Amino acid sequence: MGVIKQLYQLQEVDLEIESSERALVQIAHQLGESQVVVRAQTKLKSEQQRLEELGHQQHSAEWEIDDLVSKLTTAEEKLYSGRVKDSKELTNLQREVNGLRARRDHLEDMVLKIMDQIELSMASVVALSNELKTLEAEWYSQQRQLSTNMEQLKTTLSTLKHKRQLLSVRIDSQVVELYQGLKRQKGQAVAKVEQGICCGCRISLPITKLQWARSDSLVQCSSCGRILFLA
Repeated sequence: MGVIKQLYQLQEVDLEIESSERALVQIAHQLGESQVVVRAQTKLKSEQQRLEELGHQQHSAEWEIDDLVSKLTTAEEKLYSGRVKDSKELTNLQREVNGLRARRDHLEDMVLKIMDQIELSMASVVALSNELKTLEAEWYSQQRQLSTNMEQLKTTLSTLKHKRQLLSVRIDSQVVELYQGLKRQKGQAVAKVEQGICCGCRISLPITKLQWARSDSLVQCSSCGRILFLA
């Protein structure tokens, strides 16, 4: 096998290695915590806290209602017992009863509204919990697949690097050094020649360059400097 074809094969292996390394980096970025799952967890936690707060508000209002009912019972019993004869005291007592009733009614209305909010919040918690379970299941599945893909890529990369080593030792070290320098400068060191044109820079090649390239000599494009390869 000619040295130019060996260089071209080396370049093909290098391109595969670079592609595999980019894929590994991309997978590494995808592994780990999911922002979608985190946002869903945050929303669920917030709704659970709201539900808990609504429960506290309901209990607090109900305890106050119980206290008001006890006071109202005592006040009404005193008002209607006939024991109070003084008109001013009766007026004050009636005002107290009316105030207690108004406060009780207000709290009872508030409890009903809180109970409606609790019902809606409980439904929201259930929905958010189900959504989170779905997202977590999808995320775990994705993470398992990504981990599998990563291990496969690592194996592929190891095989490619071994193949590269076997290829490079067959080529003269000075030629490999030239290849490496061109690769650093231009991304690809070897350019195919198709219909007399360098595929690296799309420039037509002189006849003499083409003849040298056909003889498997190491010829560089006079325009871009890449090593020419005729398949």
